[in-house]
Amino acid sequence: MENMIINDLTSENGHLTISGVDSVELVKKYGTPLYVFDVSKIRDQIKKYKTAFEQNNLKYQISYASKAFAVKAIYQIMQTENVHVDVVSGGELYTALAAGFPSNKISFHGNNKSFEELTMAVKNHVGVIMLDNFHEIELLARILKSEQQQIQVMLRLTPGISAHTHKYDQTGQTDSKFGFDVESGQAKKALEMVLNNPNMKMLGYHAHIGSQIFGTEGFKLLAQKMIKIAQNFQTDFNYWPKILNLGGGFGISYNEDDDPISPTEFISQIAAELRNSGEEIPEIWIEPGRSIVGPAGYTLYKVGSRKDIPNLSSYLSVDGGMGDNIRPALYQAKYEAVIANKMDQATTQTVHIAGKYCESGDILIDQQALPTTEPGDILAMLDTGAYGYSMAMNYNRNPRPAVVFVENGQDKLVVKRETYQDLISLDCDY
Repeated sequence: MENMIINDLTSENGHLTISGVDSVELVKKYGTPLYVFDVSKIRDQIKKYKTAFEQNNLKYQISYASKAFAVKAIYQIMQTENVHVDVVSGGELYTALAAGFPSNKISFHGNNKSFEELTMAVKNHVGVIMLDNFHEIELLARILKSEQQQIQVMLRLTPGISAHTHKYDQTGQTDSKFGFDVESGQAKKALEMVLNNPNMKMLGYHAHIGSQIFGTEGFKLLAQKMIKIAQNFQTDFNYWPKILNLGGGFGISYNEDDDPISPTEFISQIAAELRNSGEEIPEIWIEPGRSIVGPAGYTLYKVGSRKDIPNLSSYLSVDGGMGDNIRPALYQAKYEAVIANKMDQATTQTVHIAGKYCESGDILIDQQALPTTEPGDILAMLDTGAYGYSMAMNYNRNPRPAVVFVENGQDKLVVKRETYQDLISLDCDY
């Protein structure tokens, strides 16, 4: 049997295999478009983060940022890996709880949590609420008093650090919708309010500087600044944090131009910065999402129509598009793809990979080298595990794809494909 590795992809008999499962057989069984996750890659990445922390002798917690991909099955995987998760809505919280994930290992984020969402969090005894604004402090105070409950909280700060990434992915700078601004004194006022509320147990400080970040400089600056902020607040309030949460945003390689940092490199440099402060190092939390599930994901499509234009690149259309992966249209995100049933064939063309949605901007990949294709071939987009399904939509009334997990040669359906009946299930007659 022919068995080869192509750009870290395994091919058997010319077919892309994912954790020992033939992608062509997956398409026959589940149809297209289809999200496929290699669970072993998810577990391996979590292990790399844990090992890096332990090698640096840091107290730590890994909290999976589930906005990247939030279905019951992924929360169950995270439970088996003994990590925390963070949620950013009542819907994500409900899903995690429905999956049986322990509520005391859940962090609740968000810049506009509703009264109902906060009540839900309190009644289910979530591990920590990340306080984002003064309105939220007031709402939570009312709920805790009414429910006669106490809860652990952290303050989300905007420390004034901008990440080198897409402008929509920057969240740590002063001009941001997230968190309490440090420079203006908002953070100090918020800390005073929390410390004076007997129902709120202050755990520490959180900051997140952005997403898809490749360098370590921003994280090193963040570590320095968070320690400095903690020192200033200790002087003012005699309070030293139990936890410093440095957020997430660790980039992954979507294409050959991307050069992500390894967990070992990132954490060793952060550890060095923290030790240089000379202070007692709190427990360090990080919130990887994309870097855990992104590289583990594949999206499988069937090739359909083709448009050839003289002297220009051809358009090769597939049976999905911006409805199952909005990132190319939204962020100009770049991906790579292969023909899953022709992995042993040389490239002969460069084409635009177009989606089926009624928008001229529905281009999944601008320029992709491929072997000769024909209708019915299977195109596999790589590294689509983050923000594909979680941002999927029913534009043009297209049903959302199914999701399959594969591990050690076995496949398991974890999200059913939507049907046309599902699309109208909430519609009411006039």
